[in-house]
This record gives sequence, structure tokens and C-alpha cells, in this order.
Amino acid sequence: MKRPASAGPTASAEAAIGKIAPARLAAFEILTLVGEGKGHSDELLHSPRMEALSPEDRNLTTALVMGVLRWQIALDARVRGLLQRPEQRLAEPVALALRLGAFQLLHLDRIPAHAALGESVELCRAAGEPHATGMVNAVLRKLAAAQKPGQRVFESVAAFSERLGHPQWLVERWVAAYGREAALKVCEADQKEPVDGALFRESGGDLPQMDDGSRLVAELAAAAMPTARTVWECCAAPGGKTLILAHRLKSAEITATDISAKRLAQAQARFRRYAYAEEIHCAVADATAPGDERFDLILCDVPCSGTGTLAGNPEIRHRLKPEEFTRQSARQRAILSAAIKRLAPGGRLVYSTCSLEPEECELVVEGIIAGANIKRIPVENLIQKLAGSDVLREGANLASAARDSILRTLPGTQSCDGFFAAVFERDESDPQSA
Repeated sequence: MKRPASAGPTASAEAAIGKIAPARLAAFEILTLVGEGKGHSDELLHSPRMEALSPEDRNLTTALVMGVLRWQIALDARVRGLLQRPEQRLAEPVALALRLGAFQLLHLDRIPAHAALGESVELCRAAGEPHATGMVNAVLRKLAAAQKPGQRVFESVAAFSERLGHPQWLVERWVAAYGREAALKVCEADQKEPVDGALFRESGGDLPQMDDGSRLVAELAAAAMPTARTVWECCAAPGGKTLILAHRLKSAEITATDISAKRLAQAQARFRRYAYAEEIHCAVADATAPGDERFDLILCDVPCSGTGTLAGNPEIRHRLKPEEFTRQSARQRAILSAAIKRLAPGGRLVYSTCSLEPEECELVVEGIIAGANIKRIPVENLIQKLAGSDVLREGANLASAARDSILRTLPGTQSCDGFFAAVFERDESDPQSA
């Protein structure tokens, strides 16, 4: 049973907690942990803390957590304009109470305004900030009474970045790389709940549940070398792409490695649910380490910034710094360089990321491939092959994503996350692969 919204001031933090609905209290706790860097939203939303809630409260908690993370920049901007001193820095629990209240008032039509407002005040008190309850109450009342902002005839990049909850510096990068309209579509897509199943004809049953972007990379890899006898996925966790490879390449020997023992163990548990995955060989390994075994097909889906997945991982935008791309790029180059050395003569390698940033995609490939005796395989031909084999839905709109021999999907332009993929083949006479 949900607890009633606040009917008036409370004497203590303990009493305040008793007046807060379980869903809002859980959302506040999870958002606090995310803000402190103590957990990822997806993991925390599937934690034992959530299992204690009713199904309705779990749904509301998820909506609150993901909504606040997606709209945080825009919410903070609206709140800042209603403060008596807009430049003042609020204590994090106070800022979080305001974000929760503002999100409910602006985006959840079925939440009564008095519940959103009153319980935000109590959350502030429960968090040990009773001195700020009057301010939280006043700001949220102003917000509830304010008219919705009108639509501008033209928005600057700064304006639509803020309106759609994205860091301006990141959106400016996308505008430079893809153009203003494509960048705007990315931002709009990032603010919506991800929906999978738009690209592929078949789903469920023997196929793993996964996002369309990740599956597209795995299907591309399987189509690149259908006769592969030995396959290596060098950064395999959480295992969805490995399962697609095992399902498509039934006669191949598949090796799945990951540097994280914990994540690989989770992938192995996932494999056990599928009969066709029984023969997958798993090992904890650093993909940058040298090895003697050679493979006909290598899937090199490297760790990255994840800027193509902000719809499902909204907190990335709040943690990411420009210098992260340089750090990621160095690791990606090391992984790709090591993987190329383990590619058999005539073998093919797929390099992929879920990043929109050239430093992690085109520039990594160009820097490594230039010194290797391998050639690029046009992705356009493989996409046509997938369409002809009835894997892709009619109207999947991937023709525009496959050009210049690479795959580049953009949220809002294609019906999936943002992914990059390039396919390469080693010369059969290359002495370095012998």
C-alpha cells in the first residue's frame, strides 16, 4: 500500500521517511548512489532493494530513475531559473529532491502535483536538509504554476542541448561529425525508452534478448564468415553477441574471453540457458595479450564510451569528460592490434563500438589498419546479404547506415542505438599470420 503524500511539516527525518511513497524513496536512494559513482542505474534497478517493492512501485521507480537521469540537465536549468539566487550551488540531496519533483510535474501526467511536490519536500527533510524544505516547496510550486515554454522557430545548439538534457560540448561534437539535424535526432532519440525488435524479423525463442544494435554487429560478423571453423569474441561479456554467433555458426568452435572474471561468469550462466551454446569455450583473458592460436573469424566489440547508447544508459552523459575518448582510444588500439595478429590467413575481423565518436571508431581503424596487411570488406554487401536472407525486417533503413565500407547507425536516424562497425580480411599469403 502506498503511503500518503505529505499533509504538512514533519518533525524528524524518520517521520519524513514514513510519509514518502516506497517508489519515490527507492528512486531517491538509487539516484544518490548513481550520483556518487557507487552503481549503474541498470544494476541498481535490478537489485534486491527493488525486489521488495510491488510491481507497480518497481515500474514507477524505474520511470523516475531513468527519467531524472535523461532529463537532469534540462530539469536543473528550469529549476535554476526559479531560484532567488540562480548561481547558488545546492547540496546534492536538495538538488536531487528538486529534480524528482520537477520531473514528475513536467513529464508524468498521472502523478498528482501535490504528491510530487509534498513528497519532494519530505525527501529533502529525510536526507537531513530540513533548512531547504521551504525553498524546495516554493520552487516546485512556481514550476507547477508556470506555463510550458513555447516552441522556438530556431534553436541554437546550446538551446536544444539543454532542452533535451545533453551536455553542450558533446552535442557540438555530433554536429561537427554528422550535421545539426542528425545531432538533434540523436538527442531526441536519447530521451525516449529504447525499443528493440524494429530491425529483425525473428526474435525470442532460441535467440537471446538483446538490443538491436548489438545484435546487428553479431549478425554482421556471422555473415562476414559463414564458413568459419574457429571464432573468437575477445571482449565477450555480457554474451549476447556470442550467442548469436553460436546460433548462426553451428559447426564453428567458439572461444569467448573477457578481462572481467565476474562479467564472464555472468555470460557463462547466460550461455547455459541455450542448448546450442554448450560448446562455447570461455576464458578470462586480456584481449591485448599475445596468443598463439589463430582464428578464422574475430569479433572485436571493444569497450568504449557508449555515447551511442544514452537512451538506455543515460548517466553516461553526466560522467563523461572529453579526455575519456583519448583514454578509450589507446585501449581500443591495443585490443585491435593484438586481435589482428591472431587472425588466420584469409580470416575476417569485425571491429565495432557503441560510440558515436570518431576517436573510438574511424580513427582507431585507420591508425591500426594502415600498418597491417589486411583489406577492408565493404559492409554494404554484408547488409544486402542480411536483407536477402530474411534476417532484417523490410524497411529496416540500414542502406543509409552502410556507406564508405563501414556501418554507422545513429539513434533517431536508424531504429537502434548508435553503432560503428568495420570488417577486414587478412591476405591468405600474409607471412605475419602464419
